[in-house]
Amino acid sequence: MERNGSASTSTSSLFLDRVGEVAVTLDPDGLSWKPIDRESSGSSCLCMNYRLKTENRIEFSNVYAVELIDWGLIEDANRNSGSFFSGNKFEMYRFVVHGFHRGKTHGSPWTLCEYTFGHKDMLICQSWVEHLIASTNNDAVRPKSLLVFVHPLCGKGNGVKTWETVAPIFSHAKVQTEVTVTQRAGHAFDCIASLSHRELSSFDGIVAVGGDGLFNEVLNGLLSSRHDAPFPPSPQELDNKSDKNCQHLNNDISRDEDVKVSFPNDWFRVGLIPAGSTDAIVISTTGTRDPVTSALHIILGKKVSLDIAQVVRWKTSPSSTEVPSVRYAASFAGYGFYGDVIKESEGYRWMGPKRYDFAGTVAFLKHSICNDFKDAAQHSADVAVSPIHSQDSRWLEYKGRFLSVGAAIISCRNERAPKGLVAEAHLADGFLHLILIKDCPHPLYLWHLINLKRGSNPFDFTFVEHHKTTAFTFVSSHNESVWNVDGEILQACQVSVQVCRGLINLFASGPEV
Repeated sequence: MERNGSASTSTSSLFLDRVGEVAVTLDPDGLSWKPIDRESSGSSCLCMNYRLKTENRIEFSNVYAVELIDWGLIEDANRNSGSFFSGNKFEMYRFVVHGFHRGKTHGSPWTLCEYTFGHKDMLICQSWVEHLIASTNNDAVRPKSLLVFVHPLCGKGNGVKTWETVAPIFSHAKVQTEVTVTQRAGHAFDCIASLSHRELSSFDGIVAVGGDGLFNEVLNGLLSSRHDAPFPPSPQELDNKSDKNCQHLNNDISRDEDVKVSFPNDWFRVGLIPAGSTDAIVISTTGTRDPVTSALHIILGKKVSLDIAQVVRWKTSPSSTEVPSVRYAASFAGYGFYGDVIKESEGYRWMGPKRYDFAGTVAFLKHSICNDFKDAAQHSADVAVSPIHSQDSRWLEYKGRFLSVGAAIISCRNERAPKGLVAEAHLADGFLHLILIKDCPHPLYLWHLINLKRGSNPFDFTFVEHHKTTAFTFVSSHNESVWNVDGEILQACQVSVQVCRGLINLFASGPEV
């Protein structure tokens, strides 16, 4: 490797597989190359066309791994034969640059690429590998060790196949993965909740290979004993106009050492590789529903903060007296129609993603209604984080019949709602979007759902209330009150929900525009 005019630029002659001898240049931002002895290639039309279509540069930001693969074959384009496919093959030492191409349009998946270079001198190859690794590993946030949970039955039952597709990407990048294929509901939750501080801190993050439901299980396993925050006010506290709010969740698990890992923090991240039925979290945070793209976000160490909703269930039924329990949601919590859909769909998991269409039709025909609702949105537009503790916060109260109650923490984009339930929702602004659908004729509610699917404004109806808020409480008189929490069922007739701003870090960079 020779210096070329600048201390930060190096050039060398190498062989590039399926191209031939090239002059390779290393600069501060990337790696580029160009064929040597171009004149002799003019007689080969096919070969020239191939070369023109071949990439001749890759930015370091698009390189996820560099590997020395030792002695082997390199194919050279035979410039004099008139055909690329009759190229010569040579044996030499080789190294591979693993990278990807970013989509040219919004929401396009990232596609893998690799370039195999060779030289007769192994020391030259080793020198290139060392320089390239140093150039691509300047960012210390790339993970080195990950705990992975794979849901084998999610979506169309392709969880294991999805992991097998992306596992080589982690292997090339030298990211160690400890993989568990879940055997039952709650398996991932139990494993994560029982980890000691030392065990959890040995990983840079946890990855869920599955749908929104598995991600919710991972999320709750992480936070169940590691997020100590006051409950939001209960419906009874609001009725009594009480300002006391001293209750805390106490789900501490017995350990042989003090709990040191708590949330929020700056270093631990959670990833999701989509293999589910809707994958709303992935689409809303990366812009695309593609396992390879998500795997690359994880390997590159991308990080974005994510708001999480703390859902406190006070009562399962109006007459129950159980101890309050807490669930966390990353995307959505919904009641009425939303709860009926998820409950109805449980018996049709064999249908795969189509079960939601079928269950939605059944739930629509049943037209479930809830009775009593209270919204705790502050009236002013400049709501501060956790305004529910402020003396000036005002709680708006709504009582009536509702077809659905939905709380979106993120946009909740999916194939059935391309712009999401709330197109303008942010990932970490400390707010959720509360959507109240008041009782209305069937055709009007159907038109509201159609607008969601078409990407039109779903709030442009007199029976729809939309509130940007930090907290709300809910009361229902029904014995069978079902909530949909990130695609998972929660039986509850009294709940309080509040947003925890930026509670976790996600392996993502946000939806690209």
